[in-house]
Amino acid sequence: MNTFQKNESKETLFSPVSIEEVPRRPPSPPKKPSTKICGSNYPLSIAFIVVNEFCERFSYYGMKAVLTLYFLYFLHWNEDTSTSIYHAFSSLCYFTPILGAAIADSWLGKFKTIIYLSLVYVLGHVIKSLGALPILGGQVVHTVLSLVGLSLIALGTGGIKPCVAAFGGDQFEEKHAEERSRYFSVFYLAINAGSLISTFITPMLRGDVQCFGEDCYALAFGVPGLLMVIALVVFAMGSKMYNKPPPEGNIVAQVLKCIWFAISNRFKNRSGDIPKRQHWLDWAAEKYPKQLIMDVKALTRILFLYIPLPMFWALLDQQGSRWTLQATRMNRNLGFFVLQPDQMQVLNPLLVLIFIPLFDLVIYRLVSKCGINFSSLRKMAVGMILACLAFAVAAAVEIKINEMAPAQPGPQEVFLQVLNLADDEMKVTILENENNSLLIESIKSFQKTPHYSKLYLKTKSQDFHFHLKYHNLSVYTEHSVQEQNWYSLFIREDGNSISSMMVKDTESKTTNGMTAVRFVNTLHKDVNITLSTDMSFNVGEDYGVSAYRIVQRGEYPAVHCRTEDENFSLNLGLLEFGAAYLFVITNSTNQGLQAWKIADIPANKMSIAWQLPQYALVTAAEVMFSVTGLEFSYSQAPSSMKSVLQAAWLLTVAVGNIIVLVVAQFSGLVQWAEFILFSCLLLVVCLIFSIMGYNYVPVKTEDMQGPADKQIPHIQGNMINLETKKTKL
Repeated sequence: MNTFQKNESKETLFSPVSIEEVPRRPPSPPKKPSTKICGSNYPLSIAFIVVNEFCERFSYYGMKAVLTLYFLYFLHWNEDTSTSIYHAFSSLCYFTPILGAAIADSWLGKFKTIIYLSLVYVLGHVIKSLGALPILGGQVVHTVLSLVGLSLIALGTGGIKPCVAAFGGDQFEEKHAEERSRYFSVFYLAINAGSLISTFITPMLRGDVQCFGEDCYALAFGVPGLLMVIALVVFAMGSKMYNKPPPEGNIVAQVLKCIWFAISNRFKNRSGDIPKRQHWLDWAAEKYPKQLIMDVKALTRILFLYIPLPMFWALLDQQGSRWTLQATRMNRNLGFFVLQPDQMQVLNPLLVLIFIPLFDLVIYRLVSKCGINFSSLRKMAVGMILACLAFAVAAAVEIKINEMAPAQPGPQEVFLQVLNLADDEMKVTILENENNSLLIESIKSFQKTPHYSKLYLKTKSQDFHFHLKYHNLSVYTEHSVQEQNWYSLFIREDGNSISSMMVKDTESKTTNGMTAVRFVNTLHKDVNITLSTDMSFNVGEDYGVSAYRIVQRGEYPAVHCRTEDENFSLNLGLLEFGAAYLFVITNSTNQGLQAWKIADIPANKMSIAWQLPQYALVTAAEVMFSVTGLEFSYSQAPSSMKSVLQAAWLLTVAVGNIIVLVVAQFSGLVQWAEFILFSCLLLVVCLIFSIMGYNYVPVKTEDMQGPADKQIPHIQGNMINLETKKTKL
């Protein structure tokens, strides 16, 4: 979690500030008296705004928590594509606040902007939920609906992001500045509560509830959509109580126009005869007031320090993508609770709430008592180093997971296991065309621990000859295989003879953390197997083989089965995360009907608890980097430029997500190497940032006081209190 996503400095306003000296803007009309809460100085209208923010943050983070697994399991995209689209969506969510601020400040005002874009937000949730219904169209329909829905959600959440907190500040009178400060604390508490609860609940709605025989993504998206409807209704209910200041112009647009005019004017006057000016922004003096130019100069010094920041966000925001995908390949059974892989993200907001007071009240004070000058820029650099360490730990965990995973066949290789379903031991010899033996093995009847043997091919596909020797019987048979696949050879006794059947196993020796099963029916009649109310298998007679199906992890002590003339139960035992099981249904004279259980793919062995260190490190990095970074920026920029800094800060997050998108699509690295790449890149960026910070000369607060500060008292009150509470939750 980005502290300024959930502690949300991002949720703040792009303040409408007018610094033009001529002509002067007429004063804003006085605020109308508002209904107070229980005789206090708190307007009743802020209750609607706080509830709205809680529901909206629940909606956004709840939907986003399950998004990567939706791409992977429902749309069946690969991990790189799932990661890329996830970060493209995240990036768009941080570009659209610029548009929302411009609409609110220059056209519609905050209230109408929130209402209209919330309707777009709700529409996006509806379309996204429809795209998660398996019965509604095919793969193309689901993909189109998902992308359209996500685009509308990004426009909605980003568009209202700069408006809601600022609109709450507008409800207070200037004389109630202290109450306004406390309101922002409650506001950000609502943000954290919404994100914390939703990140825990929506993965449960996805994984613990079954819809149409699979994970219920429609419900996991539908509930956040319903919360957004509630957010809109609650906000609209307070309409008559709100103070609705009119649009006053957008300072971000003014700054951009000033910079563009300075550049174009300098280009037009590049002749050597024209005297040079002290600073390139001085070329805007013909059109813009001196105070604005001075403020923009101060702003550019801060923006220069922002150049390395996107790399940090590139690492931080992978908690919902790469780290969630890593969690799918781990054992999520903690003994007292079974976690969903996307539930691990709840650690971030939880640890943020713990770490912010821990760092402010304990760690920073201890460092200060040791006589160490732990400046803001040094805190940010240490935060970058902690993020590097977090990804180094993630790489180590990934390497360990790979060591425990089954090997993958390379080009011109296949893996083969031989399963003996006869009543006695059988000798199997695998021959090439030239009759030289590749493998000679004696296999016991229903051997408990079958294993895969690697065979090398001369071409991409090849025929192998098998010599089967059973008692006095000797049979030769032939089967064809293709490279980079897994096969199971079933050998069975057929009266006075023996026969074999080659079956291709899973396309890839991974289940993406899910539990998969399939059945082989040795009976002389069809069998219907019911694993749950909405999942059943129909397996044909005489060694019919079912396809793999994804099932819930858990105990299956009595699975109901029936044939045309009888009902019976099978004990499948415990089905673990990440495993693929083969069950051979047999009817022996001694034990009757039973299922022989074979783990084609072993279960995940590494506990998901091993992700805790990397989450702790990256959250500590976030607290040191994110909170300190924006606080430092605000202390160094003129008051009139706070909203521009907010816009620039959001843009660094957007660019960071684009970096992940590019690396995921074009690096071609294995996952642990990609983690190391990000760690090393941030380490290099940290070095560059440290050099930039070493050469930076801090500006004292009193040096930034100027005429502009006196021209905008009605804005300044909101901004000061908002800035203070952003970083001291």
